[in-house]
Amino acid sequence: MTRLPRVTLVPFTEALLPTVQVWFADAEVQRWLGGPDWPAQGLRMQGQGIGEIFRGRRVVRVHTWVALDVNGEAVALIGGDVYDPGPELGFAYVVDPARWRQGYGVATLLAVVAHPALADVVVFTAGIEPANVASTRCAAAAGLRPDDPEPDFEGIVHHVLRR
Repeated sequence: MTRLPRVTLVPFTEALLPTVQVWFADAEVQRWLGGPDWPAQGLRMQGQGIGEIFRGRRVVRVHTWVALDVNGEAVALIGGDVYDPGPELGFAYVVDPARWRQGYGVATLLAVVAHPALADVVVFTAGIEPANVASTRCAAAAGLRPDDPEPDFEGIVHHVLRR
């Protein structure tokens, strides 16, 4: 890939919801993540699971950001839970469909790995359905590799980057 675009991560807020929600009208985004209520539900539930046990690990904090391009326009949404032990960030992401194949997904993933709020995180994990070739390629370009190439009980392959 050529030089990646520069992105800045800002917290995902109600003010950014209308911009991000439009991306979820795209059929491919809906196929992998769900419809327009997905980001709104994420905002409503943000922080509610802290302290809970999920798949044997405790949620210690939650982070959700919107990646902005150099003009301050939203290009991606990324976020997830930080778990102990680890700490490990399990995350999901979406890139504005108008920005696909321009490097914004990879740039966003790398910005998350480098973010100071995640300096203590040693494992980054994105669960990706095997048929989602674009997301798999994006994760690989950012250095995430399948932990096990066989899908888990939910049909997901977990792509992992360990520091």
